[in-house]
Amino acid sequence: MTNTFKTALLASAMIVSASLSASAAEHIINLLNKGADGTVMVFEPGFVRAAVGDTIKFVPVDKGHFVQNLPGLWPEGVAEVKGKVSEELVVKVDKDGFYGFKCAPHYPMGMVALVQVGNAPVTDAIKAISVPGPAAKRIAADLELAAKP
Repeated sequence: MTNTFKTALLASAMIVSASLSASAAEHIINLLNKGADGTVMVFEPGFVRAAVGDTIKFVPVDKGHFVQNLPGLWPEGVAEVKGKVSEELVVKVDKDGFYGFKCAPHYPMGMVALVQVGNAPVTDAIKAISVPGPAAKRIAADLELAAKP
């Protein structure tokens, strides 16, 4: 292979790599004691549509919150996540599916978020996942949004 060809091949690979990473989006979800609509202990927004390769950045605007994956609403084979109290957490979503998140201390109050990645369908199995109390209402509302095109 000639040096010119190698250089051209390397430059092409760099351009493709740069364009792929440039197309990935960052979605910001705030952790709040009180949302814009007056609801307490919320992720805002509580529902996000993302593409494979995007990142989800959780920002604890109000202190005392942390993000953890929600068992049952997590793609198979994807490593679980657990942030630290009052610290940002960035999660890269690399697989189609539903990614459920909770703030563990405020989970009983319904502090959950749902991220739909790719073309993940709302199946009967997803609808049947057991989530307690106020969190169940929020997840049900998020799944309704996810079912819409």
